[in-house]
Amino acid sequence: MWSIFRKEIAVFLNSLIAYLVILVFLTFIGVFMWVLPASSILDYGYAEMDTLFSYGPLAFLLLIPAITMRSFAEEKKDGTIELLLTKPLSDWQLLLGKYLSACTLVALALIPTVLYYISVYQLGKPVGNIDSAAVGSSYIGLFLLGCVYTSAGIFASSISTNQIVSFIIALLLCYLIYSGFDHLASLDLWEGSAVTLLPFGLDYHYNALSKGVVDSRNVCYFLTVIGIMLLSTKIILESRKW
Repeated sequence: MWSIFRKEIAVFLNSLIAYLVILVFLTFIGVFMWVLPASSILDYGYAEMDTLFSYGPLAFLLLIPAITMRSFAEEKKDGTIELLLTKPLSDWQLLLGKYLSACTLVALALIPTVLYYISVYQLGKPVGNIDSAAVGSSYIGLFLLGCVYTSAGIFASSISTNQIVSFIIALLLCYLIYSGFDHLASLDLWEGSAVTLLPFGLDYHYNALSKGVVDSRNVCYFLTVIGIMLLSTKIILESRKW
């Protein structure tokens, strides 16, 4: 597993995609946090990180599928997937190696945003006038959300040999996981059942984590969705041996 992990990290770092994804993410969030009047902290007058955690899911929705689209699609297109599957590696080791390397890139994209937190912390009146507990739990939520998107992207890559198709499938799948149940709950058809439907959506648990308390039920939800996506990917990989 770790040999695959190191190989994938090396591929990311030796290509432009990793640096481009991180740069686009930081620029996207930075523009909303510091430049646009409607959401700029400097104009808003409050020391908070809501902009990062509000627009972060949207940025990840576009960027993570771009990271994961090559995971298996490229291997299948080049014919190297059969070679990988014949190595002394289990399907889980291959899958987790690729998955963890992509999650590492998500973490690397988030780490520089700590500078935004430090800036907001210093801008507070008095200095430090910011809900650090809420910021911390929101970071956990955003990282877990990124991990869910990554698992969905890996799955999308496993069912196609075309990277563009994988990107589109991942984009749609991530959007449905995040907002799909919200849209269902808003339909008149589900009137009276909305409260039951909402907890199935990713945004429900993501927003719950932003309140400053890391509830195990929310964490379990993220881990469950990740597990379902990875298990589905493993089934796809195994189907190539049938």
